[in-house]
Formats: sequence, structure tokens, C-alpha cells
Amino acid sequence: MFFKFMIIFLFTFIFFNLRNFLKLKIKKKVFKAKKLTTFNKKNLNNWMNLTKKERYKLSNQESGNYLNKRKILLDKIRKEYKKISSENSEENIKEKK
Repeated sequence: MFFKFMIIFLFTFIFFNLRNFLKLKIKKKVFKAKKLTTFNKKNLNNWMNLTKKERYKLSNQESGNYLNKRKILLDKIRKEYKKISSENSEENIKEKK
């Protein structure tokens, strides 16, 4: 009885470890396989060789990066505009006196 229990336990332990190992190996292959971040006319074929999900993920990442860069640039412009407008208002006050 005890021997059968040990054999079953051993097989289940090996099965779960093997399954986890294979999952990690598959994930590494998927993520390492196609790491192309920028696409242009020269590597259009590489873009077309990506799967639909990979193209979708890359386009989402690029749009997110573009959105973040745009937000940063707009913040800089707003800060500069505040500086310029405050300087102009101070000059106008000095001229009126």
C-alpha cells in the first residue's frame, strides 16, 4: 500500500516539474524569437512574418510610447509658455509704472 502511494506521488511530482519546465522553455522561445522594435521599408518582410498577435502587441507598445513622448513634450511646452507669459506680464507691469 505504502509503495503504491510513493510511486503515485513520485509520478505526479515528476509530471508537474516536467510541465513547469516545458512552460518556461516555451515562454523563453516565444519572447526571444522575434524581438524587432522598429520597422521600416528595409525590414518590412520581418514585420509581415510576425503573427497577428505580435504585430498587435508591437503596434500597441509603439502607440503607448508615442503617447508618453507626446505628454512629456506637451508638459515642457506648457511650462515654457507659463514662463514666457509670466515674464511678459511682469514686463507689462513695469512699463505701466
